[in-house]
Amino acid sequence: MPLWGTASGPPPPLAEGGGPEGSGGSSSSGAAAIRSLLPTRRRLRLDPPSKLYFPYEPGKQVRSAIRIKNVSKSHVAFKFQTTAPKSCFMRPPGGILAPGETIIATVFKFVEHPENNEKPLDQKCKVKFKIVSLKVKGPVEYVPELFDEQKDQVAVEQILRVVFLDAERPSAQLDRLKRQLAEAEAALEARKKPPEDTSPRIVGEGLVIDEWKERRERYLARQQIEGVDSV
Repeated sequence: MPLWGTASGPPPPLAEGGGPEGSGGSSSSGAAAIRSLLPTRRRLRLDPPSKLYFPYEPGKQVRSAIRIKNVSKSHVAFKFQTTAPKSCFMRPPGGILAPGETIIATVFKFVEHPENNEKPLDQKCKVKFKIVSLKVKGPVEYVPELFDEQKDQVAVEQILRVVFLDAERPSAQLDRLKRQLAEAEAALEARKKPPEDTSPRIVGEGLVIDEWKERRERYLARQQIEGVDSV
């Protein structure tokens, strides 16, 4: 049974010698061994870095939030994956970030009631989330198929573990989660608003006509006064 809802496996293994079959050699195999020991440079910075915090409310759909920042010098596509696609979903499920761009994603999860009389916060959640990334050329349109077309370039950024928080007990993690959720909602509302019109404003016809009427009324008033004085 596959672990993740969407397949995005590692690149295919190389042939012996650290390169394509038939191009072996001690120097290339040594270089490949060194590269395998070095950590992959991550394209994204996550906050929180390795956990998703959810308020523990059995029988309800709860929310978590994670800040995702592109720390690379290229445009990067990202995508969420989960071991429980039927009970969890993400908003947005994926996207493309420009260099230095940040987004706060919201993660929704349905919390099951505890089993075997376990204490609510002692039960271990088996659900996990994974964020994968892919370097893309420029600001292209995001489609999930990008990751299928370039599987060998997909990197696993982080596997996120679920941690439940007592919704009735104040804590630093709970306060931080509430702030991030508020920021995510504000950003969503901002995206819904139509962009402001920054084009130069042209005086409407109505304003010109109103000004002409006002000047004419003042002229007629002066004419009446002069007519009275001349009598």
